[in-house]
Amino acid sequence: MMEEPQVVVVGSCNIDLICYTTRLPKPGETLHGTKFEKGYGGKGANQCVMAARLGARCAMVAKLGDDDFGHGTVENFRTNNVNVDHVMLTKEASSGVAAITVNEEGENCIVIVSGANMLLCPGDVTKADSLIALATVVVCQLEVNPHTTLTALKLAKKHGVTTIFNTAPGLSGLTEDYYKHTDILCLNESEAETILDVPVPDLSAGEAAMERLQALGCGCVVLTMGERGVLYTQCQQGVWSRVEHIEAHRVEAIDTTGAGDAFVGALAYYLACLPELSLGEMLRRAGVIASHTVTARGTQSSYHVNTLPRELMLP
Repeated sequence: MMEEPQVVVVGSCNIDLICYTTRLPKPGETLHGTKFEKGYGGKGANQCVMAARLGARCAMVAKLGDDDFGHGTVENFRTNNVNVDHVMLTKEASSGVAAITVNEEGENCIVIVSGANMLLCPGDVTKADSLIALATVVVCQLEVNPHTTLTALKLAKKHGVTTIFNTAPGLSGLTEDYYKHTDILCLNESEAETILDVPVPDLSAGEAAMERLQALGCGCVVLTMGERGVLYTQCQQGVWSRVEHIEAHRVEAIDTTGAGDAFVGALAYYLACLPELSLGEMLRRAGVIASHTVTARGTQSSYHVNTLPRELMLP
């Protein structure tokens, strides 16, 4: 029997179909690609696999199509030592698919067909209540039904479990319930723009956005801004700290796909396995790990934790 999980991820699983091109196509344009790869992805699955590869005991709550992609995804979880007791298969929809195009600078554009991901319902999460109660950290995103995400956040908070809410891929109009059940709100600049309905083009705008994000009711706000680094602030006993900035770890990017998920998965690992670290140090290390992934192609295939500096895994 598997040990109780430290990290439970409630969220999406996709098959990534990745085309590499010299540049991203314009509307109506057909380009010749240079390479094609298929891999396992989905924001929830990516975050779970990253945390597991770093060394956390992980479990996934998800729904897949009863098809080749779905069965392959379950086997991929098992290969990565992820508990799949609450990974369900359905014949009502196909497994989720992400069509990804990546240019020579490592930038990408992504189209997702959610499929079975959207059939993961609040009742499925409720069935995983005993699993969630055992966890140290629960991670949620928005690639499944938002009501399912909110159910997971509420159950986790009921059991005193730390919650990370990654608002990817971005959704406006979320109620305050989402945020008041969130310990760490983690989002990038485009997701902040969607939530706040204002552009966040630079650090100055990011700091202004942080003040508005604080008012949503969560315990901590982490705003990732790519090559500009990370902004974060936290609330203790009703008082918000000043906004802190962590410089980005500079690398030559080949493919940025999945880097944000690697960041969230690494943060979940640190919260669960190295809680003695300060939040700032956790975020700095998570940023280094995320930057490491963009130096290789693919999503989970770029999560080469065995080549990371050993000190990243030490207190």
